[in-house]
Amino acid sequence: MVDLLLRIEHLTTRLALLGAMVMLVISVALGFYQVMTRFVIDAPSTWSEVGARSAMIWCVFLGSVAGFRGGFMMSVEVIYKLIPQRRLIWLEVLIALCCVIVLLVLIRYGLAMTLRVRPQMLSGIEISIAWVYAAMPIGASFALLAILARLLAQATGREAIGPAHDEEVAVEAAPTEEASVMDGPEASSTDQQKRTRR
Repeated sequence: MVDLLLRIEHLTTRLALLGAMVMLVISVALGFYQVMTRFVIDAPSTWSEVGARSAMIWCVFLGSVAGFRGGFMMSVEVIYKLIPQRRLIWLEVLIALCCVIVLLVLIRYGLAMTLRVRPQMLSGIEISIAWVYAAMPIGASFALLAILARLLAQATGREAIGPAHDEEVAVEAAPTEEASVMDGPEASSTDQQKRTRR
């Protein structure tokens, strides 16, 4: 059951991240087009600015899913270092609970706002503005699934507790420390010479 949930979450997070990348490309392309039409051709586009802004909104909400999944948006590094290792799971539970509350509010009110603004149209595009507001409940739903999957994976020992980037930093730092120990006094004297030159 846990493996199935994690597989589903992995798929949804990848889809959200792919969608965020596509929306970022669209937003940048439309922004470039807007600048070209306004300052080069001297015939400003009436729809590209609205389109770029809408694509960027989708990019932010879909891109936040990967941030929540990796723990990048909710990590306070100092607290992780102060709390004993065996109690870190409770910190993760507290962080997840706070995030879940915020995301549930976003889902509820985002859905209500999406339904409320359906008759309103985006200027210059003549598409319902509800398509832009829909980014809020959809992105928050994906993020909610990502947070629950992260907490479940940590609680069952499938993932290390703490922000995902901590392990990468530790792995990158380890070889340099080992190299300095293995090189011995020659390396340290070379380092001292470099410092004196600076």
